[in-house]
Amino acid sequence: MDLHKKRKLVNKVALGLSLLAMAFGLFWLAWVLATTLKLGVTGLSWELFSRMTPPPGASEPGGLLNAIVGSLIMISLATALGTPIGILAGIYLAEYGRHTWLGQATQFINGILLSAPSIIVGLFVYSAYVAQMGNFSGMAGVFALALIVLPVVVATSENMLRLVPDTMREAAFALGAPKHVTILKVTLKASMAGVVTGILLAVARIAGETAPLLFTALSNQFWSINLNKPMANLPVTIFKFAMSPFKDWQEIAWAGVFLITLGILGLNILARLFLGNKNKQ
Repeated sequence: MDLHKKRKLVNKVALGLSLLAMAFGLFWLAWVLATTLKLGVTGLSWELFSRMTPPPGASEPGGLLNAIVGSLIMISLATALGTPIGILAGIYLAEYGRHTWLGQATQFINGILLSAPSIIVGLFVYSAYVAQMGNFSGMAGVFALALIVLPVVVATSENMLRLVPDTMREAAFALGAPKHVTILKVTLKASMAGVVTGILLAVARIAGETAPLLFTALSNQFWSINLNKPMANLPVTIFKFAMSPFKDWQEIAWAGVFLITLGILGLNILARLFLGNKNKQ
């Protein structure tokens, strides 16, 4: 067999294995989505969005209103807390700390945070905040989720800023613009699509996190928007209801799974559409 035929054979084998691996992954993804759709849609109702989580053996149907509102509050506050810090850290790493020991140390620590299991983040916030305050709280959940948002935004912001050609910076400097103006008006503006995409992906990641909330916000069967008290949230409620022997709780859990899956899927699609539209402009 000559070299040309051998290369074509190797290419076909590699392509076939790649397609097989892709089909294997898509099969399980489709199965998960189909199961979520089948069991989740049956639990959808007006009561799901208008009533609180029910007690065991309740005669009236319950819902997830308090859990949905609690999740939205904690996700919003965590994103608002982690995003500005993450963007500023990304700007420092890309524009000021490329060749400094502080920049390298920050990159190393951020890489560890990025790959750290979320349960470790929850345990850290539990020991540093919950144990000191003496009670679980929604604010502790916000801190835990913000620590998960932070490394994602830092890494995305740094990478997007590094993709901006240095010639754009040099052109701004040549026109007399100071460095901070160049960063705000040129580099950050040019990379804004990627930065926003990273923020959306960070939100999608924390939307379904259960482990850190078990150690921080815990849950609350009643309506509460007090951040200093335990706060209901979708992930922990789903975990608790799915493990219960009550059929109505299990149906509510599957409906919650469907809502989270739909939200995460929507955020990922929105992020990719946003980045794609900006790249075409």
